[in-house]
Amino acid sequence: MLQLSTKGRYATRIMVYLAMQPQGVPVPKQEIAQSEQISADYAEQILRVLKSAGLVASHRGVKGGFTLARDPERITVADVLDATEGAVDLAPCVRDECRRATQCVTRRLWRDASSCLSRIFGATTIRALAGEALEMAQSKVLIYDI
Repeated sequence: MLQLSTKGRYATRIMVYLAMQPQGVPVPKQEIAQSEQISADYAEQILRVLKSAGLVASHRGVKGGFTLARDPERITVADVLDATEGAVDLAPCVRDECRRATQCVTRRLWRDASSCLSRIFGATTIRALAGEALEMAQSKVLIYDI
């Protein structure tokens, strides 16, 4: 079964977490790691990749940390996955020519399915996911047992 790597999934969640924070206020990597229940070293590794892709900015100093590098409305899940995973295709032949390309009945199926994934990831913004996360958090019902 096709699965995204943990790096791609955590990177997306980290981006959503940063989008939920007050704009322009840096978040320390330790807080990010704690929010995602991963080690600070792994969070830093992911954040470096996201920074290299221009998706997050780092801020030095006592009140330093990480912020989104641009408006979360302009960052898509496709941007995050491109930075962490590269092209998300169901089969290697989707992008590369293979010797069976002219006679492979399944190649078009893999291309179409990969194209659907790309459209969904490209149409889903980090802001939209952050909005959904906030709605989920607000809809939690507190139950008090006595």
